[in-house]
Amino acid sequence: MKIQPQTVENYIDGFKNAHVLYQANRYDVKGKKMLKTLNKFYLVDMGIRQHLLSNKDKDDGHILENIVYLELLRRGYTVYVGKVDIKDKDGKIKALEVDFMAENENGIEYYQIANTVMDSEVLQRELRPLEAIRDHYPKFILTRDYGTADYNGIKKLNALEWLLGR
Repeated sequence: MKIQPQTVENYIDGFKNAHVLYQANRYDVKGKKMLKTLNKFYLVDMGIRQHLLSNKDKDDGHILENIVYLELLRRGYTVYVGKVDIKDKDGKIKALEVDFMAENENGIEYYQIANTVMDSEVLQRELRPLEAIRDHYPKFILTRDYGTADYNGIKKLNALEWLLGR
């Protein structure tokens, strides 16, 4: 089925106006500027996602990301999806995503959200964008893993404990 981009934009605007979706704009962390493309959307009610996708497409990591986004809004933050450029081993520029850059009157905090980081490859993937940010604002990885850890100032926390404010 063919659909015009303006029609899609109208539907998205309708969902945002009805408070069914929230939009997180993309922000270039190093360049300190708002980007115009690749914004992300988060549902107000995860039951809608469950109804549309059913159990076959269940992704606990995305569900957790959605929950954390809503909690950051509830705590009074303006929330962006961060973009940070790094040079790979071949010298090419590669864009990495920081799940959330949360800003309020007290400053900025950065968040990576993952279901688990027990696998060392996943941990390194989640640490990489945060390590590329050279400012001194707090950086967190929130997971469903138990326990806390500190990776050169990047704190790994249990998401449930964080949600409960502990």
